[in-house]
Amino acid sequence: MTYRSDRPLIVQSDRSLLLEVGGDSYAACRDAMAPFCELLKSPEHIHTYRITPLSIWNAAAAGMDVEAMVEVLKAYSRFEVPGNVVRDIEDLHARYGRLRLERIDEDALCLKAEDETLLDQVQAGALTRDLVGERENGSLHVEAGNRGEVKRALIKMGWPVEDLAGYVDGGPLSVPLRQDLGNGNPFNLRDYQHEAVEIFHRDGSVQGGSGVIVLPCGAGKTVVGIGAMHRVGRKTLILTTNHTAVKQWRRELLDKTELTEDDIGEYTGVAKEVRPVTITTYQILTYRRRKTEPFVHFELFRQNDWGLVIYDEVHMLPAPVFRATADIQATRRLGLTATLVREDGHEDDVFTLIGPKRFDMPWKVLERQGWIAEAICREVRVPMAKDLRKEYVLADQRAQFRLAAENPDKVEVLESLLEAHKQDLVLVIGQYLDQLDKVAERVGAPLITGKTPKDERIELYANFSSGKDPVLIVSKVGNFAVDLPEARVIVQLSGTFGSRQEEAQRLGRVLRPKADGRGARFYTLVSDESVEQDFAQHRQLFLTEQGYAYEIHDAAGIIRACQEVGATREEASTNGSAS
Repeated sequence: MTYRSDRPLIVQSDRSLLLEVGGDSYAACRDAMAPFCELLKSPEHIHTYRITPLSIWNAAAAGMDVEAMVEVLKAYSRFEVPGNVVRDIEDLHARYGRLRLERIDEDALCLKAEDETLLDQVQAGALTRDLVGERENGSLHVEAGNRGEVKRALIKMGWPVEDLAGYVDGGPLSVPLRQDLGNGNPFNLRDYQHEAVEIFHRDGSVQGGSGVIVLPCGAGKTVVGIGAMHRVGRKTLILTTNHTAVKQWRRELLDKTELTEDDIGEYTGVAKEVRPVTITTYQILTYRRRKTEPFVHFELFRQNDWGLVIYDEVHMLPAPVFRATADIQATRRLGLTATLVREDGHEDDVFTLIGPKRFDMPWKVLERQGWIAEAICREVRVPMAKDLRKEYVLADQRAQFRLAAENPDKVEVLESLLEAHKQDLVLVIGQYLDQLDKVAERVGAPLITGKTPKDERIELYANFSSGKDPVLIVSKVGNFAVDLPEARVIVQLSGTFGSRQEEAQRLGRVLRPKADGRGARFYTLVSDESVEQDFAQHRQLFLTEQGYAYEIHDAAGIIRACQEVGATREEASTNGSAS
């Protein structure tokens, strides 16, 4: 067998891949693999990937062919690539588009395939036989109302459908883009934003009109959504994560388009405005009085002749909204996200009901181009005091995680970091409200939680952005859709177990380029030798795949380094005063 010691990749016959970290070609191999492989774990020296059906189908939908995938493996593999892996890639890639949904008339579609045996399988399948009708001329009749459920069932059978059934037009709405912003700066879409919009739209053909755009926080996903609205030119429903995001979308639309206040409605707990552009939250849509009762606001999907539905932070889409989305497959759908990772395993629902990944720009590429800030990630391992360690050892795993997450000795590290970064705007974020209350009182900083009134949140975010309050403490509400462009440092006290999406969202809070050109800093405080440390490794997977490396520090070392920064700053200040 051919052996090349200078190559970093080992491809194994079970479709797992081992990538050696640190060599000259490591970064190039990692970037080349990312479109069609999924990272499983990333300890110091060897990262483990796998090739999955969904990773291949997303790459296929984005236009990557089999030859390109195989060439990546051959170019970087230390040993000869196993023949069965090449065959698996070919077979999986070929499954995408073997079944096609096409329109017959307003009420009926047909499921087509060149392979009659495949149609036999669909007719006989337990998941699909009740969703399809008569068979004629190499196709199966499908009622328009079953469009989403047919696609959902078939992907679970291993057959991702290419949906070419097209879309209803929806009510017309001109969305002209402004040439200049309110601050006087010129406005136009960046090249990658324009490319993402065009790939989604596909000149209005049936090949476009549904799918997901993946861009890091700070790269302008909202602008991509606005660009899609301009391109589609139809009434639009925007779904997002919270009331703060609703306000931000409204501000962005008024700033970057010629839409007026009267064109834009907010459908929230405060107001129920249905207008040509309507912005709502997932929380409102999934509200119901009792679990046995229907979702009272689902009718919004059908209320205003929508021509486009935008799902902001689509990786957070609640399961009930998938159900509603399955019923509106004739409406164009755009998902926006920083990561397609879902901890609930519903990635295949995003693929089938929102659409496949259409565009994905690696974070480090945008960093090199200057569109997002350069970021340094540091994991700080904090020892547990003797009494806490004893309590920890005797607890069950869930209790162990909370004890480690709320380790009181993290506060000393936090105070040192705040002193070292006293000239920066610092976000402190955590999972547990008791911990955050104590920290807020200790460091004298304002705190935002889910219970903070909306008007007060807006005021506190404004005070932080202006520098009036240079430290802001936030609970999980700070994970999503908070636009704080000058925030430079984030300190993560605790998180939601091993959530990769949360780690990515939190780093994204500080990735907007800074006016002074300086980079961002992301500190995550983890109790040493605890389950929290194990979960932290899983949390970091997505960002590792994007090219970020976590520096590992012990608490004492970080405290010393922070003290040295403070001493240097004080000396410079003294010298300046003397001169």
